[in-house]
Amino acid sequence: MIKQPRFSKLSFRAIRLLLVGFSMSIIPQLRADIPWPEVMQRLAYENEKLARRPQGHNGEYFVVCTLYYTPKESGFTFERGFDATPVTKPGLHGRTYPRDFLRSVKKEGFGRITTPVNGRNYIRYDSFASHPMGGGGVLVDRYSAAIKSAQGSLRHGAIVETSSPEVQKVFGSTRWKIMDTGGGLRRWQIDCYFGEDEPLGPGKLQGRPRATTFEYAYANARIIN
Repeated sequence: MIKQPRFSKLSFRAIRLLLVGFSMSIIPQLRADIPWPEVMQRLAYENEKLARRPQGHNGEYFVVCTLYYTPKESGFTFERGFDATPVTKPGLHGRTYPRDFLRSVKKEGFGRITTPVNGRNYIRYDSFASHPMGGGGVLVDRYSAAIKSAQGSLRHGAIVETSSPEVQKVFGSTRWKIMDTGGGLRRWQIDCYFGEDEPLGPGKLQGRPRATTFEYAYANARIIN
């Protein structure tokens, strides 16, 4: 009798991880990293044309829309290829969370935790929170946005209407309120808040929600307040 090979639970887990890794290797090909030198050159050119008009910008800008979101702890598992090693940080009072989840929280600002702590469902890198917040209050899905710093009338508190079929398709919205600023953002960049979701995948894909592969899109932006 020919003996059938026996596979341990560890072997099956290794196979699953290999399959996950293979599938994740395909996803980055869907959209390349943002080509910032090319993007900044285009933004400078288009905004210079607007500034040269007799009326100047007059509340109109050519911008690049990008995306940020609130990652959910539930998506950071070994099975999906993440480093889910439980770790803690100062301010978390000994509570542990997946290592990659905390890395994503540090980048995005907030994260949604699976088990509330004292009634708080969200986490910052070193504390707990009741809601994801920006400099202008609680973040609103597909409405809140952030910029680098004030650029004329494109400023904190401004309400902006964007004209871009791709942004409309991904977010289902064309109107944004600038509620925050970010040191890592660039001139004429509007970082649009998507909402809560599990991450698209490990590595660089942690910065994208599972629901979309969107990276960036150009848009004409008009200040309406």
